[in-house]
Amino acid sequence: MAERDIIRMSQKELKCLHIILKVLEKRLKQTEAAKLLGLCARQIARIAQRVRKEGAQGIIHKSRGKPSNRALPEPLKAKTIKLYRKKYYDFGPIFANEKLFEINKIKISNQTLRNWLIEDGAWQITRKHKKHRQWRQRKDSFGEMVQIDGSHHKWLENRAPECVLMGHIDDATGRMSGKFYNYEGTKPAMDSFKRYIIKYGIPLYVYLDKHTTYKSTKKQSIEDELNNTKSLSQLERVFKELGAVVIHANSPQAKGRVERSFNTHQDRLIKEMRLAGIKTIKAANKFLDSYYWPKHNRKFAMPAKSKTNLHRPIPKHLDLDRIFSVKGNAALRNDFTIRYKKKLYQILENPGTKTVAIEERLNGKLCIYHKDRQLKYELIDTKPIQAKKVYKPRKIYIPPKDHPYRKFKIRTRKCA
Repeated sequence: MAERDIIRMSQKELKCLHIILKVLEKRLKQTEAAKLLGLCARQIARIAQRVRKEGAQGIIHKSRGKPSNRALPEPLKAKTIKLYRKKYYDFGPIFANEKLFEINKIKISNQTLRNWLIEDGAWQITRKHKKHRQWRQRKDSFGEMVQIDGSHHKWLENRAPECVLMGHIDDATGRMSGKFYNYEGTKPAMDSFKRYIIKYGIPLYVYLDKHTTYKSTKKQSIEDELNNTKSLSQLERVFKELGAVVIHANSPQAKGRVERSFNTHQDRLIKEMRLAGIKTIKAANKFLDSYYWPKHNRKFAMPAKSKTNLHRPIPKHLDLDRIFSVKGNAALRNDFTIRYKKKLYQILENPGTKTVAIEERLNGKLCIYHKDRQLKYELIDTKPIQAKKVYKPRKIYIPPKDHPYRKFKIRTRKCA
């Protein structure tokens, strides 16, 4: 009974009730109440008469909790949602509404369909606000920062499968370089950057996106957290060993210089290679170095603000083959063998350790080290066949008659 006496009202209705009670108490005139509530005097008179008869409940609108007089029939709603889930499940409400009218002759408003889909759970509201992106000035010097990215595209059109252009662009000058590869991965990224530093030198900063090739997704271990270190990808390790600072962009627009350059290449480079009749990646890379990059840089590159070249020369003591390799560790077994990529290798000397370092070079050669000492090994082509163990059935032991166990058992029976 107590629940029936509870009247739920909005703040607007409570305000209206407060003023109407003042009118009934003759503390306010109806014209004054009309000005306060933004209604006409006749409406105030009707509300006051209803509150006088019904009490506080009379302030509530009579249509509350009732279906709208303009509501569409439920069978139409069910039919529309069924059609959406069956045929237009990945359409937006506006596009789906156009197709419902065009194909199924169902005419409803866009907002009505959106409300039905949200209520049914077939659509979720997503608000996309354009972020404000501040324009960033170019760096002052050549070699101060290099942007690196890969572009997947049908560069050779239908003459060859889709490939990837690994591109490098200097932020200050817009000077471009790059090479075609079959895929975007660790080895292609290493090989292209190695060619870059051999030609120009080591840049101060490298600007990359958060592709798994460039940024490690591995979570920190307890040991890493204690040492305050982060896990690095193979490419991040290369940059660290070379002394180049890595910056990861949070969006494609942040490294827009290299992104926009790919749009240019997808227009110009494709047509140039078509006219040259290039059909293979090997021929395309030769074409890039001999013709396209020099021509492109003459046309689009610009002089830097500063004449200083900040590319650092490669130190003589650096072994680029060891730096530009995929590194890892492997456990050494008791028979001095290790397993790497489903292959078995026999170490031909005793390294005096339980783990060894593995370096896979860009040319596919495998090197095994322990404390900078290269170990000799050989590949085990066929795994030695182990003799199968013959398991004999277990013989059940039956104690003899004079066994103390039996004597004790007999005695306990006699005592019983």
